Amino acid sequence: MKKLVMFLVIALVLVGCSTGSAVEGFDKSKAVTVVSREDGSGTRGAFVELAGIEEKDADGNKVDHTSPEAIIANKTDVVLSNIAGDTYAVGYLSLGSLNSSLKGLSVDGVEPTVENIVADKYTIARPFNIVLGDNVDELTQDFIDFILSKEGQAVVVDAGYIALDAPNSYTATNMSGKITVAGSSSVSPVMEKLSEAYRALNADVEIEMQTNDSTAGVQAAIDKTVN
Repeated sequence: MKKLVMFLVIALVLVGCSTGSAVEGFDKSKAVTVVSREDGSGTRGAFVELAGIEEKDADGNKVDHTSPEAIIANKTDVVLSNIAGDTYAVGYLSLGSLNSSLKGLSVDGVEPTVENIVADKYTIARPFNIVLGDNVDELTQDFIDFILSKEGQAVVVDAGYIALDAPNSYTATNMSGKITVAGSSSVSPVMEKLSEAYRALNADVEIEMQTNDSTAGVQAAIDKTVN
């Protein structure tokens, strides 16, 4: 049994190179370069479902119709570099990972802004989840309590993501020990900032980050090889 705790909602932003069709010399006859995440990526799983790229066959099995010609990127930063270096590339990533080298694309005329996502107007959005095994130890629970607090959710907002309503404040408990966190490269940037903020209040805690993908992170939590 595993427990899922939703801690923020993000947009899966369709992105293209910031130099677009308004640039002189842009050739609309050029083929689009599709950049996708790898199998096992939670970002890919959410995107293909929300965008209707994944369908069920006659036997009820899920079929992912991602283009076989797509460039497969195994991390968010690889998606960023592939799109930034190709005027004709398009892909998807988390809102908080969007930077000035890329342009977030509108969906059905709606721009990928925090306001539109909160209002459910930008339709390609998903939650980030914290996945826990059974019998969560006291230190891990304290870290979770920090993430879900006002202070933790302020870190989420500063990182460019969308916070939950967090009515409770966090009080440092001066705990010690080690927490190991594994999972998606989409989540790692904000989780690293949350870890830094937590350790600033609990200096005797070590937090180890292992960035792989969502599937590997969930399995590691089930196997109890990470917290």
